[in-house]
Amino acid sequence: RLLTRTALRLLQHRSASTDPLLHQLKGCRTEEEIFDIVGKNKAKLSVNHIDCAVSMLWTFQKEKAELLRTVELIKRHSQFLALRILAENKIVFMDDDAVVNMLYNMMRLNVEPCDSLIQELVVEAWRRLEGFDLSTLSKFAVCLNDQNLYQSPLMGNIADIVSRRLDLVEDTRVLSNLMISISALTSAHLRDRLIQKAEFLLETMASVRYNDARRVVQFLRNVRFGYRPLLEKCNKIFLQNINKMDAETFSIILGLYQSLQFNNCEFRLAAKQRLIDIMDTCTDPNSFTRLFAALGPMASQDTKERLEAAALLKLEELSYQQLLAVLETMEEMECRNPQLIRKSAAFLQKHLDIFRPVDVARMTQTLLMLHYRNPEFYTKIKVLLTSFLQISVTPCEIAMLVRVLSMLPASRVDNDVISRIDAVLPQCNLSDLNTFALATAKWIRNDPSHHHSTSGVYVKLLQKLNKFGIERLRKTNNMDLLLEETKYISGEWFEEMLLEEAIITCQRLLDQLTWTNIIEFALFLTRTNYLCMPILDRLADVTLKHISKIHYSAIYAVLLPFIVLNYDSPQSDELLESCIQHITPHLSSFDPHLLVLLGYSLAVAEYVPEELIKEVFNVDFLAKLDAQLETFPDALNMRIRLRLMELNRAICLECPEFQVPWFHDRYCQQMRRKGIANLSGVQQQVHKMLGEILGGIHYAKVSAITPYYYVIDFECILDKSNKPIPYVDQNTVLITELQNVKWGEDSQLIGKKGLPPGAQRTAIEFLDSKSFCRNLHHPKGEAVMKKRHLEILGYRVIQIPHFEWNSMELSTKDAWMEYLRKKIFVESSDSST
Repeated sequence: RLLTRTALRLLQHRSASTDPLLHQLKGCRTEEEIFDIVGKNKAKLSVNHIDCAVSMLWTFQKEKAELLRTVELIKRHSQFLALRILAENKIVFMDDDAVVNMLYNMMRLNVEPCDSLIQELVVEAWRRLEGFDLSTLSKFAVCLNDQNLYQSPLMGNIADIVSRRLDLVEDTRVLSNLMISISALTSAHLRDRLIQKAEFLLETMASVRYNDARRVVQFLRNVRFGYRPLLEKCNKIFLQNINKMDAETFSIILGLYQSLQFNNCEFRLAAKQRLIDIMDTCTDPNSFTRLFAALGPMASQDTKERLEAAALLKLEELSYQQLLAVLETMEEMECRNPQLIRKSAAFLQKHLDIFRPVDVARMTQTLLMLHYRNPEFYTKIKVLLTSFLQISVTPCEIAMLVRVLSMLPASRVDNDVISRIDAVLPQCNLSDLNTFALATAKWIRNDPSHHHSTSGVYVKLLQKLNKFGIERLRKTNNMDLLLEETKYISGEWFEEMLLEEAIITCQRLLDQLTWTNIIEFALFLTRTNYLCMPILDRLADVTLKHISKIHYSAIYAVLLPFIVLNYDSPQSDELLESCIQHITPHLSSFDPHLLVLLGYSLAVAEYVPEELIKEVFNVDFLAKLDAQLETFPDALNMRIRLRLMELNRAICLECPEFQVPWFHDRYCQQMRRKGIANLSGVQQQVHKMLGEILGGIHYAKVSAITPYYYVIDFECILDKSNKPIPYVDQNTVLITELQNVKWGEDSQLIGKKGLPPGAQRTAIEFLDSKSFCRNLHHPKGEAVMKKRHLEILGYRVIQIPHFEWNSMELSTKDAWMEYLRKKIFVESSDSST
């Protein structure tokens, strides 16, 4: 029977070149011409005829703009039904390419996966799987992926074939399609081989299509592995093809980059300019939605206003999914256009009956973040979310619904919601448990009847959350899983109830720390503010052993826990030196904002290489940084500008030999005008006591500004006899001294305008819990740096730790007064002598 099939296929192939009917089909220019030929020649149609007809039908469609396609009309045409029946009857006579091409084209023409033709084609392809060439295998894998069969046994067979025949792949399109299709079934070993193969092909192929590179990036997102060298190779291909890309492609790539936490200044700037250039051509709903999503978050204010005005005009043309995407982008843009927000919300409310649970959750969260106020709407949403919650079965969906329910204004929870949470707890990961804990905390705050209850439903739920969280950590035996589950965890519940257990788990799994997960591990440690010396020593050891494998851009994240937590490990000098040597050849390749962050962190550690400072403090770099920051959200933009100022200040104070000018006067004055804050209760208490100790309130200046714009809680001046000197005007800011800063050969500040001979300024700083590691009375890096800088400026620095001020020993006013008196006068005398 196999020989007969093969002979028939060969016969069909030989007769194709002399087939007038086939020639006639290839000459068709419209779908109706194809259907006319099919209708008149049904009895004569061979496999080649059917394959040609179906391929041409899809070719005609894909050449049209999406809005002009007529796929549904084709599906309903009587002759298309005839083609489907004929194809199903002749599957046995099709060659391998014809089987897969027929499957691919029929799916593109929206024939449902449950249709008998699709199922028969899949079964036939499965039978022939081992005989497929890699191109055909790749196309078949795409078809399975489109049917959501990415975790099926059949896809497992394909993954096995790919593993065995990977060395034979020679085309990026074939490889990238296979990578995406089997990503859900890829082991760490196969993942690394696929990445290595992709790197080789991207480097050696004469030309690579940007869609192939996009699929490679999508694979990295699917397997949650931001492998920087491969990302940079793909990014280079995108930059080479920037003028060929449309809004949809930019939207996809920027979304993938965001998921992988990958930034590239050059691509963002090029994408922004290209999107602005094509802005007027994106008029159909799909392209406009993609344009809005890609350009909105990085646009200037004028461009944002243009996009918002265009969105107002197009609202009624958009589908609810498209409008939801626009709405989420508006949140990212921090949109404050009340008319656009109201109209969007009104339009979405009309479609609530067809929303999926995830759509309702996304819409509600976004409208809340946009400050949309409509009590009746939120009451309706609460009922809808609660109904979804009762039928949801997956922990992640239940956690999502609970999180949004807890965000609703003045929300009090029903017992049914508590019961649903309680039922799903054994299946939850740490992220889900953290979501439930945060929601419970909000409900407690919003429900006065439970404020003083120790046995209510909330307390019982929190106790169960604690129990399951600790059990989950104790059972965890995989470092990568632990890092994945804790990646986005924040809030008091985890810090207070699980952090100690999480650190114990990390110590237990330290042998699984490798160069591939070291970045996520370092970021986790930094977020915890928990100083565990054995863990940091192990982190330093792994970094030193594998530094050649760690991407230069990851060095910032690796060093961060050591610098933030102010830990001087036995290997600190070797670690810093190795890291500096590793990054120095690549300084010009760093994204500008990342180099600023790295420079500031090294300044905190008193270890700033001159090459890095020369790279940052030049006109071209600063211009590039300005352009990049314009594409960032406001919060990140402000953070990077603050770090640049702090780096500038640190270099001026600690490295005057670099001759870097201070150019942040105007910036600091603007920030000071914006950031005037009220004194905390403790600061008011200390200020009052200082007045009593020094002889009057006019002897202590509150929130004093130093040269280079440090703000100190209190400043007083003691003469050479250790007696306080009064301030004439408490509102006078002594920043004029900045103009008189001089540097001697020993880098010490000399000359103090306005001070009597022998007098000295004293800075009194109250250090709250944020200035110390979470588990130890060990000051963090920034608090140590500020003290160091104030001393360079000529201050004697008195730091008052919160744990001393709030201790049992200092529980009375007399004890506090004596504590301050000793700090100011006795220690001052000791330091003088």
